[in-house]
Amino acid sequence: MQFTVNVLGCGSAVPTLRHQPASQVIDHRDRLFMVDCGEGAQLQMRRMKLKFSRVNHIFLSHLHGDHFLGLPGLLSTMALHEKGSAVTVYTFKEGAEIIGSMLRFICGDTPFDLRFRILAPGSREVIYEDQSLTVSCFPLYHRVPALGFIFREKPKPLTVNGDMVKFHQVPHYMIPSVRAGADFVKPDGSVVPNSHLTLPSPPAMSYAYCSDTMFDPRVAADVEGTDTIYHEATYGESEAHLARPRGHSTAAQAGIIARMAGARRLILGHFSKRYFDEAPLVEQARAEFNGDVIAANEGMKINLL
Repeated sequence: MQFTVNVLGCGSAVPTLRHQPASQVIDHRDRLFMVDCGEGAQLQMRRMKLKFSRVNHIFLSHLHGDHFLGLPGLLSTMALHEKGSAVTVYTFKEGAEIIGSMLRFICGDTPFDLRFRILAPGSREVIYEDQSLTVSCFPLYHRVPALGFIFREKPKPLTVNGDMVKFHQVPHYMIPSVRAGADFVKPDGSVVPNSHLTLPSPPAMSYAYCSDTMFDPRVAADVEGTDTIYHEATYGESEAHLARPRGHSTAAQAGIIARMAGARRLILGHFSKRYFDEAPLVEQARAEFNGDVIAANEGMKINLL
C-alpha cells in the first residue's frame, strides 16, 4: 500500500549547489506520477533509483522554465531507452505545443505514444482516475496561469480477518464479497456479520501539490481535508514584501493555508536561492500551523501513509 513523495528538486527559479528546480515523483502502489520537471530531474531519478519506464503520467503546474525545462531531456532519454507504452503530459495548450515541437526536433518519432491532456487555466476537475486513485486540479494564483494537483486515494476495501474466515469456513470464492462488506450466510442459514470477518480498512490518504502561488484563501478551500500539503515557501518573513508582487508565498503563509485546510502535515519547498538554511522557514510555518512541518530536500522520500 505504498504512497510516497520523492523530492527531486525543491528550489526556485535558479539552480544552486544546494537545490535543483521543482520536481517530484509520487509513487502510489509502484506506479510513478511526476509533478513538474525542472532541470536535473532525470539525474535525481537515477540517484533515487526511480525507473523511467514506470513514469506514464507527468503533470505540469505551469510553464515557467524551472518547472518544465527538464522534460524534453527526460522524454528524449526515455526514447533512447526505447520505453514502451504511453506517456501522458498534463499541461496547458501552449505547453503541448512547445513540448511537442521540441521533441519532434530533438528525437523525431518516439518509441512510446506521447499524449497530451490539455488543461484549462482555472479549472477544477478530475483529470486522472484508476481503480485506487484520482488526480484532480485546481487554480493557483501566480504571474501566469498555474494549477495545483490533489492525489486522492479511493476508499480502501476492508481487511479480511484470516483467523475468523478460517473459523467460519468461508469459501475462497466469497472472500471478495466479504472484503466488499457482505455478511456470510452459512449452509444452515445462520448469518455471520461482516464485522466478525473483517478488520477496519486503512484510511484513504491524500496529497495536495501547491506550486507557485501567492497567498490566497481559495487555495485552502480547494485543498480542504487533504492529509498532506506541499506548499511553496519561496520567502521568509523578512522578505514578505517581495512575495505577492512576484506571485509567491512566505513560509508563514504556507502554514496559514495548511491550518485553514485542516491538514495534518505540511511540506515546504520552492526555496529562494538566498537561503542557506531552511530551519527559520520551518519555524515560521510552525508559528501558524501546529501539525507536522517538513522542509523538502533533494533525495527525500516522504511516506504519506
